[in-house]
Amino acid sequence: MMNNCFPQLPMKFRIYISVVAAMLAAGCADKGMTIEERLDTIQADTLFRIEADTMFSEAWEIRLWQPVDHRNPDGPRFSQQVFLYFAGKDRPVIVETEGYGAREGRNELASLMKANLIRIEHRYFEESRPDSAEWEYLTTWQAATDHHRIIELFKPVFSGKWATTGISKGGQTVMFHRYYYPEDVNVSVPYVAPLNFGPEDERMVPFFESVGTAECRDRVFRFQKLALEKFDQLFPIFLKYAGERGWTFNRVGGPETAYEMTVLEYEFAFWQWGSVPCDSIPLDGDDEKLFRHLADVGDPRYFADQGLEYFEPFFYQAMTEIGYYGYNFDRFAGLLKHARNSEQPEFQFSAPQGPDYVYDYGFGRKVAEYIREDAENFIFLYGEFDPWSATAADPGDNDKCLKVVKEGGSHRIRIMNLSDDRREEVLDRLEEWLDYPATR
Repeated sequence: MMNNCFPQLPMKFRIYISVVAAMLAAGCADKGMTIEERLDTIQADTLFRIEADTMFSEAWEIRLWQPVDHRNPDGPRFSQQVFLYFAGKDRPVIVETEGYGAREGRNELASLMKANLIRIEHRYFEESRPDSAEWEYLTTWQAATDHHRIIELFKPVFSGKWATTGISKGGQTVMFHRYYYPEDVNVSVPYVAPLNFGPEDERMVPFFESVGTAECRDRVFRFQKLALEKFDQLFPIFLKYAGERGWTFNRVGGPETAYEMTVLEYEFAFWQWGSVPCDSIPLDGDDEKLFRHLADVGDPRYFADQGLEYFEPFFYQAMTEIGYYGYNFDRFAGLLKHARNSEQPEFQFSAPQGPDYVYDYGFGRKVAEYIREDAENFIFLYGEFDPWSATAADPGDNDKCLKVVKEGGSHRIRIMNLSDDRREEVLDRLEEWLDYPATR
């Protein structure tokens, strides 16, 4: 047995060989696991290949086992749906944290950076629901820990840098994950993500008093007022429309309430999506035309039992941690006969019935403080006319983050529909922070 590795060589050769050996060892360490080796070792309910988009060489759909309660890892589990798209182990990895269910499809950030993509369905939605809906485990920390665990599982496979991204509630999820696990990824890009401070965030009120032009705001209000004044003419059309689709309205308090709530929602939806020119809002014409416009913009299904069932997990979170908005009932005094402002948050009827709801008013402000003082390498994207910009994250003087607000933009804002100069600014930051060239 040799006690000296280099007994016959002069010192300078021993140093040289030691350096080479260290470099070889580092090379082996950098190699890490192959994607197949990683997939062979994870605990999954199901795992199978799916057809890969042309951007990727391989793709898989995975139902990954997760603890319902990460503080009790040996307790009940649920399977969380994950889509994995492989482009190359040396490329960046984009983790898309969905706020709801997950679907196959493209991701803007992965396309721009020619990156790998991991898309994660949010716990308690679609295929990722525990057998027993114990709502107390639907928290921002539990969801963030789902994402942390998945990132840790796949870190050994990839040598490129990591980014999280998501849209709307998915963007909220990006912020919350990074708040709890700031070192998990190098970059975060939340799109149109609100950071609410209450179940009915009051910052919405001044937003609707100043958004767009005075003429457009007035036209929106006049249409809402007309739709309430013509209740007797439009409500029968509403009933027929809902009946053809099999919708019921028990939770909201009946179809009459649902109709009035649709009128109240019209203002938010009009500005959020920006899909209807202001001068096309009808203020006269036949009743069918008026109702069709109301339904196209306000979407009555939002208040139907069938629509609310899907969004129950979201509204649980909205009433406990992540917040939402309410309506300005006072503007329509005397016109509302069924929808009523109450002491409870307006949308509590949409949340699971049974739990006692206590809102954590400190959580959103803690995340806001983290973003102002400690966050790094965030790119926040918002549309000026999107109501969620009223409760947007604000990095303030934190020059390690970038916030871009598209002039006149809506909830549909994307990097590629920014103005040329702002798009280049975003792409330059992505290239710098991910150390990889973007597609232009």
